[in-house]
Amino acid sequence: MSTDKYNHIGTTYNTTRRADPYLFSRMFELLEPAYDKSYIDVGCGTGNYTIKFIEQGYTFTGLDPSETMLEIAKTRQPDSDWRIGSAENIPIDDQLFDGALITLSMHHWSDLEKGCFEIARVLKSGGRIVLFTSTPFQMKKIWLREYFPVMLDRLATNMPAYDAIQAAMKKAGVTIIKTEKYDVHKGLQDLFLSSGTFNPRLYLDPNFRKGISSFSALADPEEVDKGLIQLETDINSGRIDEVIKSWKNDRGAYLFMQAEKS
Repeated sequence: MSTDKYNHIGTTYNTTRRADPYLFSRMFELLEPAYDKSYIDVGCGTGNYTIKFIEQGYTFTGLDPSETMLEIAKTRQPDSDWRIGSAENIPIDDQLFDGALITLSMHHWSDLEKGCFEIARVLKSGGRIVLFTSTPFQMKKIWLREYFPVMLDRLATNMPAYDAIQAAMKKAGVTIIKTEKYDVHKGLQDLFLSSGTFNPRLYLDPNFRKGISSFSALADPEEVDKGLIQLETDINSGRIDEVIKSWKNDRGAYLFMQAEKS
């Protein structure tokens, strides 16, 4: 996605996107941060999860290509370190950090291998990486594809496959040591693409859709209009419950990965 798109989404991003307590707890457990170490959040957006760690006393740098998003982050946490940059171009010295967090941003990278090499470059030996993403298989199996198939196919194409991530990290000297699937839980506060599973009516709200990059950058307006009409019809008739159940799979909708630099 272009920086202009990031900036457009950033203007209202925090109206629907915020750090979810459960997701934060998983990131925390997988990262295992220490107070005497430093970390980088790659693709931090408006700093929702970055700030959550900072508020608990951990040292974090937030990196994002969007000036608009970083300006919001700075107003929320002005004394912290916020940097303009991308995964493929991190303007930071070698081996500075003890760990990295990558949350729902890898599908926006322009070069998977370069991004992995850059992150590995700024990590110390033994540095931990926690990645939260989705795979092409998972994106093709979520229930929203019933209503927005073209958008979901485009998103699946952008999502790097697990094998591709593993190979790119291996080349960069990073080993994936643990994976953990994730299905949307009730009460999810970070309203990303699949967050409306327990409240499908959310997708009828244009402000909700505006905070989701897939609707902002990948969706065909005609498909969205048609899909929303069918979705509202199914919600009102109760058919939506059958739709969501029929798309359920045992590999989850998203994936956590825990990795370490050699």
